[in-house]
Amino acid sequence: MSLLELEGVQKRFGAVWALRGVTFAVEPGEVVALVGDNGAGKTTLMKTITGFHRADAGSIRFDGVALDARQPGEIRRLGIEMIYQDLALAKMQDVASNIFLGREPTRRLFGTPIRIIDRARTEREAEVMIRKLGARVPSVRYTVGQLSGGQQQSVAIARALTFDPRLVIMDEPTAALAVREVEHVLDLIRELRKQGIAVILISHRLTDVFAVCDRIVALRQGEVVADEAIASTTMSSVVAHIVGAA
Repeated sequence: MSLLELEGVQKRFGAVWALRGVTFAVEPGEVVALVGDNGAGKTTLMKTITGFHRADAGSIRFDGVALDARQPGEIRRLGIEMIYQDLALAKMQDVASNIFLGREPTRRLFGTPIRIIDRARTEREAEVMIRKLGARVPSVRYTVGQLSGGQQQSVAIARALTFDPRLVIMDEPTAALAVREVEHVLDLIRELRKQGIAVILISHRLTDVFAVCDRIVALRQGEVVADEAIASTTMSSVVAHIVGAA
């Protein structure tokens, strides 16, 4: 049984068909690229998987559990995390605070029922997450706004790992990054795979896709037009699928 299974997923917005019977699967620990031109349906598909949109037809199953009609919070608890392109980080707060934002470890205040944030434990556990990921972040006390783009991606991924995900969806994680930073993010994706965590990588950068992914799924006008192992395809073939010249 695959970790994530989509079968005939359809989604309409009025007269517009955003998804037209999308079918593909993701295996445990597999890195799958989702590619396509703007408007191909990538974002709609990911929002349907994560529960922000409800499919009009078809089925989505995660580890055998139907995701249809489940709320985003339920789907997250099942083990699916999505890291959006804007990362949604609090730039004026430090790394540790961002990793545990809204879920900070607490302790009792002098034995009273009142609980306060346990800052020492927050920093300690944040450091564990950063080390587990192999991320190059100078200190968990650094303000996120001081970090480079690749380091901020590290913080976003570390935050996702605190939920013990089995599938992480990443939306254009290398967009607008320098070459050195891109390689750092690709190393983070490799580390997730090494830990047995599946990844769906949404990207326009085919060089990154071919560097780190096991399989590629191409969408065009809401339909899957290619589902191929990276080892058995080429960049020119993928481009042809995307633009409809295949």
